Amino acid sequence: MKVERRTAAGTVETRAAAAGPKTIRGYGALFNVETVIAGYFREQIAPGAFDNVLASDVRSLFNHDDNFVLGRVPAGTLTLSADDRGLVYECTPPATRADVLESVDRGDVTGSSFSFTVKRDEWTRAATAAELPLRTILEVDGLFDVGPVTFPAYEDTTAEARDAATAAASIVPADMRVAGDAAARDRARRELAVLEAEA
Repeated sequence: MKVERRTAAGTVETRAAAAGPKTIRGYGALFNVETVIAGYFREQIAPGAFDNVLASDVRSLFNHDDNFVLGRVPAGTLTLSADDRGLVYECTPPATRADVLESVDRGDVTGSSFSFTVKRDEWTRAATAAELPLRTILEVDGLFDVGPVTFPAYEDTTAEARDAATAAASIVPADMRVAGDAAARDRARRELAVLEAEA
C-alpha cells in the first residue's frame, strides 16, 4: 500500500499546563473538508475514518522527519482523538525540541500533517467535465505519524503533488484523470465495473 500524506493549515498551537511541560496540540486532519490532490481529484475524510487507529503505535514527528520525534502513543507522550471537526493530536515534546515549541509559539509553524494508508474509500464521479472526481476516505488502515509542519500548504503541496501524481495512477479511475498507464486503466475499468454493478 502507498503511504500518503496530507496537510492542514492553521491548526497547531502550544499549551502550557499549570504544572508540567508545554504541549503541542493540533488537528492533523479535518473531516468533510475537500482538498484537491495534485489536480487529479478532490478528497475528503469521513468522520470515523480514524476510529480503528487511534490507539496504534503512532509517532508525532516534526515535518515528517523521524529524526525529530515529538511524542509517541505507547510512551504516553502523544494522545490521539477524534472530535466532530477532525483528528486531534497532543504531544509532549522532549526538552531537546524546545525549538519546535518556540516556532509554534511565534507563529512560524502553523500547520499539521499526517501519514497514512487507506483501508476503504469511495469514489464519486464528477458531475461535469469541469469538476474533478471526489474520493472519500472512509477508513484509514494505518496511521504512521502526525505533527506540526513548516509548509502545510503551497510548498508542501508542490512536493506532495509529485507523490500524488504517482499515487493517482493507481487509485484514480482512468476516466477520471487526464493521463495514465495501462495498469491504471485496467484498474479503473475494474473500479468502474464495480461502480456500475452497484448502481
